[in-house]
Amino acid sequence: MKIIILGAGQVGTTVAQNLAREANDITVVDHNGDLLREMQDRLDIRTVQGQASHPQILLQAGAEDADMIIAVTNSDETNMVACQAAWTLFHTPTKIARVRAPEYLKHPALFSQNALPIDVLISPEQLVTDYILRLIEHPGALQVLDFAGGLVRLVAVRAYYGGPLVGHELRDLNDHLKSGEARVAAIYRKGQAIEPHGDTVVEPDDEVFFLAATQNIPAVMRELRRAEKPFRRLIFAGGGNIGRRLAAALERRYRVKVIEQNPECAASAAEQLRDTIVLCGDAADEDLLREENIEDSDVFCAITNDDEVNILSAMLAKRLGARKVMALINRAAYVDLVQSGNVDIAISPQHATIGSLLTHVRRGDVVMVHSLRRGAAEAIEAVAHGKPGDSKVVGRMIEDIRLPEGASIGAIVRGDTVIMAHHDTVIESEDHVILFLMNKRKIEEVERLFQVSWSYL
Repeated sequence: MKIIILGAGQVGTTVAQNLAREANDITVVDHNGDLLREMQDRLDIRTVQGQASHPQILLQAGAEDADMIIAVTNSDETNMVACQAAWTLFHTPTKIARVRAPEYLKHPALFSQNALPIDVLISPEQLVTDYILRLIEHPGALQVLDFAGGLVRLVAVRAYYGGPLVGHELRDLNDHLKSGEARVAAIYRKGQAIEPHGDTVVEPDDEVFFLAATQNIPAVMRELRRAEKPFRRLIFAGGGNIGRRLAAALERRYRVKVIEQNPECAASAAEQLRDTIVLCGDAADEDLLREENIEDSDVFCAITNDDEVNILSAMLAKRLGARKVMALINRAAYVDLVQSGNVDIAISPQHATIGSLLTHVRRGDVVMVHSLRRGAAEAIEAVAHGKPGDSKVVGRMIEDIRLPEGASIGAIVRGDTVIMAHHDTVIESEDHVILFLMNKRKIEEVERLFQVSWSYL
């Protein structure tokens, strides 16, 4: 696939890294020559220096025969105009744009084919907001990812010594559950992936990824770790787009405080939020955190635009007694370093965004992609089409499907029914199949499984 990426920032670089590994023809456009040279030294891509929305620059990048434009510059306006130019002048089939300003997103009519012809809108702030909301909903989870419109979730937890299933074989999991089923998709032990089998024994500190119907997730988590009390008191450091969205979504059910250093931003947040206490101050100020009883808070989440402020304030909050601390971190190099220390969860906007983008790049009918383990693994939701003679999966039992090594089918959604996958489960046409890939390099083999023959098309 020939793809043009506009913007060589954090998101653009992450997208290019992921797509360049998959035999795509990638061209990256940015006005910063230093960034482009750095990318070209590391990746097998073309680069064009210039203003991303200018028609001549798009032409140099190959827009006349590109399959897709991904506009992820730091300017909403540049992204929107670039998509308009790509469609009007070159009829680019698929146009994806990052748009962050809520003032634009409130008016979906702007993004129709008759106005701004953008096929897919990506809002990193909304993706991060949804991600944090799911973490708050499930205390103790490291990751919570939605599939099939929220009917199924993939949850990552750290197995604790003393958990009912810890020290036991995985085949015992469903015997322990009083209702419903779950399927362990992967286990990471000391950073190494372990393909789970019925006789695999869960050990303390294992990072366990499991799939379950949404209503069954709390029961599964109780099998792997100590039960945690629901969160009640939340503090968000940062009153920007993400902080306001989180507070607005949670203020009626939780006791919420927002700390914002910019007086104008703090005043604006206070006007918009009804039941949230907004404080104007420095989230890394120890005296301020003590005054706000940080030791009684259940969650401290640092979501400013500054990685260093987020890391330092989260570490300080943890030292002062906050139960769970999270930090939004843009620089990929910081994520693993921080999460192995005093910060419980490091949130990467790039990895929250990349899944939404990959969904539209995958071949076959792939409706959801989540990038995991810093891009090394993936969880995908693919729709099975066709008849037994036209499809490699329809009409077959799971044990008869030739999945690549390290890939597993965890669940099937048939209509509104969630079916946990077993070796003799038969896949039917239009089933939504949830798969886990420990090695994302195997994605092409999975894509081929879900492509139907020309006779069906």
